[in-house]
Amino acid sequence: MLYRKIEKVIESHLKSNTNKIFLIDGARQVGKTYIVRHVGNKLFENYIEINMVEDSLGQRLFENTNTVEDFYLQVSMLFGNKMKEKENTLIFIDEIQAYPHLLTLLKFLAQDNKFTYIASGSLLGVTLSQTTSIPMGSIRKVRMFPLDFEEFLYANGMNEIVITSMRKKFERLEPLDEQMHNKIMDMFRKFLLVGGLPDAVNSFLEEKNIQSVRDIQNEIHDYYATDASKYDTENKLKIRRIYDLVPSNMENKKKRVVAQNIENKKGKTFNDYCDEFEYLISAGITLSVQAISTPVFPLIESSGKNLLKLYLNDVGILSGIIYGNNIRAILDDNKSINLGSVYETVVASELIAHGHKLFYYDNRTKGEVDYLVDDYDSLSAVPIEVKSGKDYTVHSALNTFVKNEDYNIKKAFVVSNERNVMQKGKIIYIPIYYIMFF
Repeated sequence: MLYRKIEKVIESHLKSNTNKIFLIDGARQVGKTYIVRHVGNKLFENYIEINMVEDSLGQRLFENTNTVEDFYLQVSMLFGNKMKEKENTLIFIDEIQAYPHLLTLLKFLAQDNKFTYIASGSLLGVTLSQTTSIPMGSIRKVRMFPLDFEEFLYANGMNEIVITSMRKKFERLEPLDEQMHNKIMDMFRKFLLVGGLPDAVNSFLEEKNIQSVRDIQNEIHDYYATDASKYDTENKLKIRRIYDLVPSNMENKKKRVVAQNIENKKGKTFNDYCDEFEYLISAGITLSVQAISTPVFPLIESSGKNLLKLYLNDVGILSGIIYGNNIRAILDDNKSINLGSVYETVVASELIAHGHKLFYYDNRTKGEVDYLVDDYDSLSAVPIEVKSGKDYTVHSALNTFVKNEDYNIKKAFVVSNERNVMQKGKIIYIPIYYIMFF
């Protein structure tokens, strides 16, 4: 099975004495159900799994379940022989967003403390915002993403010794030797093609057939695009339009969302589409990067929502939309092809999967810097510039940015295809794959 870092997090929580219920949020098809099923069967003698979407389409046993007693009764109709003690019984409530009232019930199930629980769902950000009683003190919510590059390396046979060695090289700002660099860059380019959706990764590992991988990615992409109609019938066309515009926005110089392009209506602003953006971001199918004009730590205090970039949640979906089955465009590192949008997408997905909030620097006179993240050690912002071509040392906006004493910048990074690691003033040049260690 695929190695997922969240497995250890889930295990640690379930083995602890906490009464809080572990709640996994995330887009569909990122592997939530599979990893819970794996851990649940490994740790518990009695594993109970209830998919609430399936129930809502079938028996609807839990449609009006509002009390702990009623919940136990409905579960017992399905799995009464497995409802033993808390220590050996795990109840997994999958796709909990199908019945929003069950999110409120989690608080009372946690207080009753009769069994061990875990829950997962999609669109939990949207659902929780519409829930009258949010059980925040009774749950531990963690977001799950597609495989990151480190997990992709493990899937392709890399072992912990290699990954640990690479991490130490990064921490010491040392390059890999040329042979290893070429190997990791080859895997990185394949990651750009395959992405991190588990079904696509498994297909790649089993068949090595790009058509099969693209079929899976296209199906999931279409599924994401049509899923909105189930939850927001009023705004589904605008949500679909914004989502469909993401790849073309990535090919523009500014890459940010232009509100007037969504419905081709002049005078439209970001505020006209706040709900639609919130849906796409909360659903986990897009990653948002907010503009910062005054990059003072912590960045969230200076962010503005009127200038926004949206990235697809999976780089494989994007590369499939842009390049189709032409794998040579990426694998051959063709100098005539601009891979900027693909590189920026993979960096965004890596950073957000590692817990960073995403921002970018935007200044009319001083230009843009691709990403800003908070550094809690130095209490300052860290700018990151992404380069996919040979001119990786050309970055006038970044040069101006780090020289501004008001910004208190301690260090900046440029990530590119180059193997060598070097530092010029505050700017550190590292190979693109080292982003896996940020």
